[in-house]
Amino acid sequence: MKKIIIALACLVMIVLNTNAQAYQIVIKGGLVIDPKNGINEVMDIAIQDGKIASVAKNIDAANARQVINAKGLIVAPGLIDIHGHVFAGTQLDRGLSDGNSALMPDGYTFRVGVTTIVDCGGAGWKNFAVFKKNVIDVSQTRVLSFLNIVGEGMRGGPYEQDSRDMDPKMAALVAKQNKKDIVGFKVAHYENAEWVPVDNAVTAGKLADIPVIVDFGGDDTHAPLSIQDLFFKHLRPGDIYTHTFTELQRRDPIVDFSSRQLKPFIKDAQARGIVFDVGFGGASFAFDQALPAIKAGFYPNTISTDLHTGSMNNAMKDMLNVMSIFMTMGMDVPSIIKASTWSPAKAIKHEELGSLSVGSAADVAILGIREGNFGFFDRIGYKVTGKKKFECEATIRNGKMVYDLNGITTPILLLSK
Repeated sequence: MKKIIIALACLVMIVLNTNAQAYQIVIKGGLVIDPKNGINEVMDIAIQDGKIASVAKNIDAANARQVINAKGLIVAPGLIDIHGHVFAGTQLDRGLSDGNSALMPDGYTFRVGVTTIVDCGGAGWKNFAVFKKNVIDVSQTRVLSFLNIVGEGMRGGPYEQDSRDMDPKMAALVAKQNKKDIVGFKVAHYENAEWVPVDNAVTAGKLADIPVIVDFGGDDTHAPLSIQDLFFKHLRPGDIYTHTFTELQRRDPIVDFSSRQLKPFIKDAQARGIVFDVGFGGASFAFDQALPAIKAGFYPNTISTDLHTGSMNNAMKDMLNVMSIFMTMGMDVPSIIKASTWSPAKAIKHEELGSLSVGSAADVAILGIREGNFGFFDRIGYKVTGKKKFECEATIRNGKMVYDLNGITTPILLLSK
């Protein structure tokens, strides 16, 4: 009988050992920064069936299919870039709407830790179906859309000036039909000193119960419309103001041109619920705006790139470069991670994203901070120097390794296609 009991006990131990911690991926020893859940300490993360299975100290990785050594690295939720241009196509006259100024996302997202990107106004209600078929449905990156209030989308030129094509009812209808993919409406590039695009977009936002993101300005022949009026008379709490730190004569800036002081109503607008987004872009960020604003204690709610073929090869470069700029200007690392993960998830009303909560999709960015001598500049060549810079070591999307810079994963399996 004693032998039978011992044999049964051994069998139970074998079964338990076989089934315990049989994770697909275990990330060991990284500094986990998860702003939603208030985590900022060294912990392990286990991933199973495409979801976060456990966040804890000393997770047993003996039976894990892959183990990632994240010692000395930051483990964060997959980054969310809420201002990119990924409605790539072959139409030479269509700009960022099925044209060749936009980019297919996967080659520019995973290598910098971005697992979700929002196309910011490339598609309008007339061509959203093309965008969904050709980009959203074939990308590994999670691609979402701010639908342009202009039916033709971001085609440039006269198309974006045609207020007759700004149909809030049709835009709202398409948004309601595509709730999984469309997260808001976009206003951009309208040059006349009129509130028509903003008001139409807000009307659409009310009909579909989603936010509006505004790229606000005019041309050199009109005095710019007031951003104070924009924030307090036209936008709702939860609406988003992008290109926050731009300095162009045709736009009303957040920092006064003459005094170089942050305008007093900016913090009030942020307190009211206006979401201030970076949207760095090719010409939409200036240190002459950002440095005084940060000195005054004003920081963006969300960090984003305005990714397109022009910005990626200019001062902007990529998401991590923009994050590094804010680190150099004095924004602390947890706040930068929050502005690149949980805050954008809330801004687009997708609070299932942007965290490492158990049960959530396993989108993870593993980041290093490289030390050295680095230079960061803006569109006019104003340069600041820094000693630290973010670098992506690995990216996991939906529980699968999609990027590994230095082979920190053991064993190194064929990366997801």
